[in-house]
Amino acid sequence: MSTTTKSQKKFEFPHGFVILFAFMVIAAAVTYVIPAGEYERMEIDGRSIVVDGTYKTIESNSTRLMDLFNALHTGMVDAAPIVFFIFIVGGSFGILGATNTIEAAFGSLTRKLAGKEIFLIPVIMLFFAICGGTWGMAEEVIPFILIAIPLAMRMGFDSITGTAMILVGVYAGFGAAFMNPFTVGVAQGIAGLPTFSGMGVRFVFWLIFVAVNIIFVMLYANKVKKDPAKSLMYAEDLKRDVNEDQLEGQTLTKRQVAILGVLILTLVGLALGVMFKGWYVTEIASLFLIMGIVVGLIAKMRMNEIANNFVKGCEEMVMGALIVGFAYAILVILQDSQTIDTILFHISNVVAELPTSFTAIGMFFVQSILNFIVPSGSGQAAISMPIMVPLGDLVGVSRQTAVLAYQYGDGISNIFAPTSGVLLASLAVAKIPWITWIKWLLPLLLIQYTLGIIFVTVAHMFIW
Repeated sequence: MSTTTKSQKKFEFPHGFVILFAFMVIAAAVTYVIPAGEYERMEIDGRSIVVDGTYKTIESNSTRLMDLFNALHTGMVDAAPIVFFIFIVGGSFGILGATNTIEAAFGSLTRKLAGKEIFLIPVIMLFFAICGGTWGMAEEVIPFILIAIPLAMRMGFDSITGTAMILVGVYAGFGAAFMNPFTVGVAQGIAGLPTFSGMGVRFVFWLIFVAVNIIFVMLYANKVKKDPAKSLMYAEDLKRDVNEDQLEGQTLTKRQVAILGVLILTLVGLALGVMFKGWYVTEIASLFLIMGIVVGLIAKMRMNEIANNFVKGCEEMVMGALIVGFAYAILVILQDSQTIDTILFHISNVVAELPTSFTAIGMFFVQSILNFIVPSGSGQAAISMPIMVPLGDLVGVSRQTAVLAYQYGDGISNIFAPTSGVLLASLAVAKIPWITWIKWLLPLLLIQYTLGIIFVTVAHMFIW
């Protein structure tokens, strides 16, 4: 008698590209359900602003099979500035990584913070929260993931902690921003309010919001430090090339101190350039490229060594860069089918029917939904605020509260939206599956949305 055993295939979670392509298919299917429509638009200060009350349905433009696949190439082309920004920054960090400067700095830092590692989390998160809340840091966070994960793991935490220190920190600051020019500044300009007015109230809300996010990350990090097996990335982190024993005798050489100085100057230059010169991805990529070359020269690398290390750094970023293109492809489908304005029209009508006391909360959730199809903060303001402001005037919601509802709706969903290129690229660099991230993030998301509802309600009922 012979027995045959059937080998059961182990479940394999879908690749990031598979998940995003599935979202593309869903978006294409939606174009057959939602009719096409458009608002009239007008140019104000170089921005295309929706004109309230001008919505009309137009001839349907549903996504055909070939359009679905065309959208991927179009999305890649549209995402080119971000894609090549990721490659250039990744290549520059490849040169920096070859000098082992970061490892040596981590070795010194780990010894100095022995037993007090947990206190590094609030320092790092507060820094990024300030950057997000003042000059709107977002795309610029991707390179820091490469530094934060090894740092977190060498201090006894995990890759989620390292990623959260950067992403949760910057997006907590960004979402609750008190003077972000790309969200608060643009929305207030469209609403006819003085720029950054109401900053005192926003700052108090920002402080509470950021503090709660920091505490959440610290509690998780402390749990992982006590029992590493409780990490959602425990099995995957064991495969990472992070050798803690190698750090014991690590000390910074004079060359590495100089290289560390170049890195610090680069980060200072980045902040100053964005705040005072209006730099965006092109200028920032150039800054990091200069950093990479200077670092290579200080380390006495030959030209070919610099080039080879640059290429190795780019190789690490391939998935993260291409994922941005997939995210943009979803937006291309919705834009080409002209369904975005239809979605805005119908959900704004739903908000208008709500009782006055709930209208502000309705605006908050409308903005959250819109952020899935318009991830750009300023772009979302240009589309939604011309409708939400007069709607608020009619139902008794102040313009300041309408702006507050917009910024929380736009900001909170950035941390999990599958159409956020920055988030997906960051997770790809961190090698954390999106579903794993959502599983870890879910309790914090509930807290964030609860805080958003409380802040918007308090502003509506007692302040503005």
